[in-house]
Amino acid sequence: MFQKITLLAFVLLVVSCQKKESVEKDKIKIADWLIGNWENKSPEGILTENWTKLNDSTINASSYFIKGKDTLHFETIVLAQKGETLTYFATVKGQNDDQAVAFPSTTESDKQLVFENPKHDYPQKITYTKGANNTLTAEATGNLQGKLTTERFIMEKK
Repeated sequence: MFQKITLLAFVLLVVSCQKKESVEKDKIKIADWLIGNWENKSPEGILTENWTKLNDSTINASSYFIKGKDTLHFETIVLAQKGETLTYFATVKGQNDDQAVAFPSTTESDKQLVFENPKHDYPQKITYTKGANNTLTAEATGNLQGKLTTERFIMEKK
C-alpha cells in the first residue's frame, strides 16, 4: 500500500510540474499578435517595428525611426518570458551605455500588453494595443522634464 501511495504521489508531482512548465511557456504566446512588420508614416518620418519569434520563450524586434535618409532612433527589443514573468527589454543605441532596460509586464491580454519600469527616466510605461484592420498602437508614457508625456504611434501591418 505504501508503494502505491508513493508511486501515486510521484506521478502527481511529475504531472503538476509538466503542467506548470507548459503554462510558463504559454504566457509568451499571448504576445504572438505582435509578430510581423509594422509601420507608421507621418510628416515627421517613418517608424518601423519588425517583430520575429526567436523561440518558445522569446520574441525579438528592431524599431527604427527614419526621416529622409537619417535614422533618428534605433532600438532593439527582446520580449522574453522567464518563469511566469514576461519582460520587455529595450536597448537604445547611444543610451544607457547601450545596455538593455527591463520593463516587466503589468497587463497581458490578447489585445493589450503593458510594461512598466517606474525607475526609468523616460518612458516609465510602454503599451502595445492591438487594433482593428491590422493596426497596432504603441505608446510610450512617463514623466519627461517634469511633464506627463505620451507618445502614440498607430502602425499598420505590412
